Amino acid sequence: MPLVSVVMPVYNSAVTLGASVRSVLAQTHADVELLITDDASTDGSMDMLRELAGQDERVLPQAAPEQGGAAKARNLALARARGDYVAFLDSDDMWLPEKLERQIEFAAAGDAPLTFTAYYKVDGDYTGEACDFVPNGRVVASRERVTYRDMLMQDHIGALTAMYDRKALGTRLMPDMPKRQDYALWLSIMRDGHPARGMREPLAVYRAGRAGSLSSNKLGLVEHNWRLYRQHEHLSLPWSALALSGDVWHSLRKSRI
Repeated sequence: MPLVSVVMPVYNSAVTLGASVRSVLAQTHADVELLITDDASTDGSMDMLRELAGQDERVLPQAAPEQGGAAKARNLALARARGDYVAFLDSDDMWLPEKLERQIEFAAAGDAPLTFTAYYKVDGDYTGEACDFVPNGRVVASRERVTYRDMLMQDHIGALTAMYDRKALGTRLMPDMPKRQDYALWLSIMRDGHPARGMREPLAVYRAGRAGSLSSNKLGLVEHNWRLYRQHEHLSLPWSALALSGDVWHSLRKSRI
């Protein structure tokens, strides 16, 4: 069985952290290492992680030396990765039980080292467990194949569903950016000539706002996307404007789910 390194950054996530961790430990593909970096939480998240680690040796928490943001937290976890695959899950989201099993089969049958899946959305105050989740019709669909150019026009990959083949790509770290570092990583992989393949089946659960809402946090990402296009991808002004308009439109569409 291939080993999957699961990367999870944590910051003040005590309310949702337990359900997220349990959704990884309950996977039908059980050969995982859950690499968690606590980014200087003040709500007892690290104490909870130590307790979870005492219950299951696959939980491998680490305290960041100082608060550095999501990119640094993820990269500290990635530096410890030993797996054949690397997958990502934030501490307020969940995987359905067959997520890894189904995605590993899908990845092994294809020619793309980066894969992703569709996923469900729930409201931020959802309190259920992944094993009890009832499909709710709020599905963010996935495309079957995404190229670098497709990805520039909109971020098609939900980070909670992304998985890359570490044997094919090596350990790929996230750029040290305050926001959109996951988007930048997918773009860097595709820029190297690797398209991504998506599964139509929703296999994860994303906590979000109510359907039809577009939070100020989403609107605030416009600045970070612009910086990504101009400074990280080195796009021209016209191409950056075109890419930004596509991403804003995509965000509006997702907000209605």
